[in-house]
Amino acid sequence: MIRRTLTTVVAACSVLLLVGACGAPASGGSSDEPVGDPVSGGSATMIQIREPVSLDPATLSNNWVGQSLLGNALFGTLMIDNPETLEIEYQMATDFSTADGGNTFTLELQPGLTFTDGTPLDAEAVHLNWSRIADPDMGSSSLPQASQISATEVVDDTTLKVVMANPNPMFAYSITNSTLNWIASPAALEKGRDAFNNAPVGAGPFTLTEWRRQDRMEFTRNPDYWDAPRPYLDSITLLNVPDGSQRVNMLASGGADLASETSWTALARAEDAGLGTELAPVGGGQYFAMNTRRAPFDDPRARRAVSMALDLDDINVAAFEGTGDVPETLFPESSPFYKDIPLAENNPEEAQRLFDELAAEGKPVNFTFLATTLPETKATAEVTQAQLAAYDNVNMNVEAVDFAAFIPRNIARDYDMMISSANIQEPDSTLWNAFHSRSMGNVTGISDPELDAALDAGRVGTTPEERDAAYEIVQKRLNEVAPAVWYTRAAPAVMTTDNIHGIRMYSLGSPIPAEMWVTG
Repeated sequence: MIRRTLTTVVAACSVLLLVGACGAPASGGSSDEPVGDPVSGGSATMIQIREPVSLDPATLSNNWVGQSLLGNALFGTLMIDNPETLEIEYQMATDFSTADGGNTFTLELQPGLTFTDGTPLDAEAVHLNWSRIADPDMGSSSLPQASQISATEVVDDTTLKVVMANPNPMFAYSITNSTLNWIASPAALEKGRDAFNNAPVGAGPFTLTEWRRQDRMEFTRNPDYWDAPRPYLDSITLLNVPDGSQRVNMLASGGADLASETSWTALARAEDAGLGTELAPVGGGQYFAMNTRRAPFDDPRARRAVSMALDLDDINVAAFEGTGDVPETLFPESSPFYKDIPLAENNPEEAQRLFDELAAEGKPVNFTFLATTLPETKATAEVTQAQLAAYDNVNMNVEAVDFAAFIPRNIARDYDMMISSANIQEPDSTLWNAFHSRSMGNVTGISDPELDAALDAGRVGTTPEERDAAYEIVQKRLNEVAPAVWYTRAAPAVMTTDNIHGIRMYSLGSPIPAEMWVTG
C-alpha cells in the first residue's frame, strides 16, 4: 500500500485560524528507519510534471501537478498549513489574523526580509503581487482566491491590512493553496515578463541560475535565506517530465531523487520498485466539469444522463489500470464532515431514457470534451467517449490541446466538458471557490441559491455543528444539481529514493525544498 504520512483530519478547531508552533513531521525516502539530523551540502535532482509558461508567480500553480516545487524554491512561502491539524504555521509572515469574523485581516511580515536583488520584501511588495494576481487580464489560476480581496492597505513596512469583499474567516487556506503565497520582487517584475523569466527574483531558499526550455532548471542555494541553516541543499536540478512511467523509471535508475506525482498507476509502480511515496490524501477529487452556461448542460437532465451513463470503475481500469481511488462520497470517512451521500449512480436505463427524452424535444446531447495532451487526461476523455458511444442520442467528441492553449479556453469558459478538480482539506477554500455562483473559480457555472446559502453558512459558521450542518446540505445539493461527475480522488504525492530526506508537503501536495537534505 502507498504510505500515507499526511491525513485529512479536519479538527474541530479549524473554525479558527490557529498559529502552529510546528508543522507535520518531516519524512523521506522509502525506509522508515531514522536517518539522523539534517546534513548541509550536496545536490538533488527533482522532477516536476509540467514546465511553466512563465516564472511570474501570477502565472504559476501552487499544487503538486503544477509548479509547487519551483515556486517554493524560488519564492519561499508566507505561511503553510499542516494537513494533519489544519493549523497555520507562519514562515515569512508572522501573523494573519482577523478580529471581525473575516471582514478584514492583518498580515504581519518578518522584519528585514529582502529579495535576492537586495530590495525589501515588505508590505508594499505583497500588495503589488496580490493586486497583479487579482487582475483578470493576468489570467492567473489563483484569481478565484485573489478576487475575494476587496482592497489592501499598507500600514507600515511589515503590516498589510486586507479588506475582504465578503467575510471569510477561512481565507488563510486560500493563501496556502494558491500563488498568493509566493511574492516576487516588484523591481524585477517591472522589467517585464521576458526579463523576469531570464532573471527571476524571489526571497526563497534557492535562486535560478539556468533555464533550458523544455529540459531543466538549475538552482543554487540562497546564502541570505531568512531561515538559516535552511536550505540544506547546495543546489537543485529541476527536470520537466510529463509521463508518469518515465518519472518512475528515472527514480528507479538513479536519474532523479524526487518527483512530484499525480498518477495512481505511477505510485503503484513506484511502490513495486521499492521507491518511497508520500501522499497527502484529500476529499473531493477530479471531476468532469459540465458547463451549465450553455447547451447541452444548461439542462439538468443532460447532466444527470451523462452522470448515470458512465461506469466509473471501468474508467478507472481503462485509464489508471484499476489503481485509482473512485470517490463514493465527497468527504472521506476520516473527515468530520463525512456523510453517506453518494456522488454518483450508474443507471444505464435511466440515462438512456433521459437521452431519448431530450432528443424527442429536439435537444440531443452533443458535446465536446476539452482535454489536455497529458497522457492520463487524454486517455480518460477517450474512455469516456467510448462508454457514451454505447448509448443512442448522445455524441461526444474529444479535443486535445496543449496546456498553453488550454489555459485561455478555461479562462474564457469556452468548453462543454473538461476535467477540473476540487480537492478538499479545509472545505471552504475548495468548495466555495469551485461551486458558489459568485466565485470566479466556478468552472461549471452552476448557480443554485440553496447551494450558495449552504456554502456561505459553512464559511462563516462559528461552531463545528453549524459547519457540519451546512456541508451536509452542500453534499446533497451537489448530488441533486449534478454539475460534475467525480471520477477519481486526486493523488497529491511525491516519489522518492532512499537518499533524500526531510520530505514535507503543505496544502495540496506542495513540497518544501528548503527542508530537504541528502545522504550518500
